[in-house]
Amino acid sequence: MNKLLDIAQLGDPVLRQQAKKVEDVNDPVMLAIIEDMLFTLSASNGVGLAAPQVSKSLAIVIVASRPSKRYPLAPEMQPVVMLNPDFEQLSEQVHKDWEGCLSIPGIRALVPRYIKIKIRYTDCQGCQQELIAEDFIARIFQHEYDHLQGLVYLDRVEDNRDIIAETEFQKLMSQAE
Repeated sequence: MNKLLDIAQLGDPVLRQQAKKVEDVNDPVMLAIIEDMLFTLSASNGVGLAAPQVSKSLAIVIVASRPSKRYPLAPEMQPVVMLNPDFEQLSEQVHKDWEGCLSIPGIRALVPRYIKIKIRYTDCQGCQQELIAEDFIARIFQHEYDHLQGLVYLDRVEDNRDIIAETEFQKLMSQAE
């Protein structure tokens, strides 16, 4: 039975720690954490989740883009669980776009991110994988990867005037439709 995990909130020290590498991909405890993370992400209307956000300092990221109230224009994809991920930029091109975070509710900000990256990770079967990600999917991954480094998206904001309340963001989105 999957359980809904509490989301660590900004100020919780776990969000500022470097996540530990997953050593044993077959560890039943770790696999249970992943199942609970998938359940929690689905219930939260998020598009990504990192283990530090559920108070587990482990290098686990889930990218699961889908349209929702929080991200109405998000592309649809199946959840991808990534253990010990890393990435490289495939383009110098950076784009600023809006981000939010389950660990920082009520706020959105414009954040610069690489628009095309190559992600390397281990899957739940212990196999090495590569994924080329662009645009919104690349943004999700970089946001979640930051959590593994002890960073939050507000650390990447270039100008404090790029930070707004969620209610103002929703007004912007409704004007854009």
